[in-house]
Amino acid sequence: VFSLTANRLLSKQIAENLKLPVGKVVVSTFSDGETSITLDESVRGADVFLIQSTCAPVNDHLMELLLLIDAAKRASAGRITAVIPYFGYARQARRARPRDPISARLVADLLTAAGAGRILTMDLHAPQIEGFFGIPVDHLTGAPLLARYFHQYQAEHPGDYVVVAPDLGAVTRARDFAARLDCPLAVVDKRRQQANVCEVVNIVGDVKDKYVLMVDDMIDTAGTLCNAAAAVLEKGGATRVIAAATHGVLSGPALERIEASPIKELILLDTVPYPAGKPMLGKIRYLSVAPLFAEAIERIYEEVSISSLFD
Repeated sequence: VFSLTANRLLSKQIAENLKLPVGKVVVSTFSDGETSITLDESVRGADVFLIQSTCAPVNDHLMELLLLIDAAKRASAGRITAVIPYFGYARQARRARPRDPISARLVADLLTAAGAGRILTMDLHAPQIEGFFGIPVDHLTGAPLLARYFHQYQAEHPGDYVVVAPDLGAVTRARDFAARLDCPLAVVDKRRQQANVCEVVNIVGDVKDKYVLMVDDMIDTAGTLCNAAAAVLEKGGATRVIAAATHGVLSGPALERIEASPIKELILLDTVPYPAGKPMLGKIRYLSVAPLFAEAIERIYEEVSISSLFD
């Protein structure tokens, strides 16, 4: 098990769950910005797992991963699995306009060409990205971890909770989450009637006097989440909003928006580290994905089914 620079703490926790040391790899940068990778131990014939989220700085972390895959391949590794808890470029999985690239497909091709034999990831923003790879992809989901955490809230106020999708793109995930918790589902529907005119927000479903669990796969700048939280309170008449997401990208003004929002608590999985140099917000809490990834890695190594982990 080798770690690159994006997820050192998570990699260490995964290795501890596997009762293995983290492999020796040296990552450095030349004065002109080029990345240098040195694999500092033998991997000949070994089953190698390389752990790296392609989060900010996305291009640097992606390049590190590609170089380490190539280094392991040239060192005669038996099999190379790229463990990518957060898969960057996943939002660019289709052409939004003519002459746009399909960046997620290009990243998939690069990983395969570098020598990866398998991909292990979690909650791809666009599930069709699995089909971009010509190699096996094990696609874990964070919903069971988050649902297990939220069961405690249900015990305090049984029957008072409703799961809310903050936009139409999150409906499928929110529906699955609501089924796990046996809760009703509501959706925040936003539309812009004309250019430069404020969006009209409708709440599809009943959230009046309810405790809202707002669920999405990722939180980037947090604009959609915070606006939806305000809408369910002001227009829907909800009592309290708690939010959850698998990937806390938290870029740009995200932390300031979350702090100023009516969200009481935000639960994230640690697929992406908290922004460096920023004070931790009191309303944010992280749950570890290390045990789940460690179990998946062990099952891949032992060549046994990991499909039960998807649930």
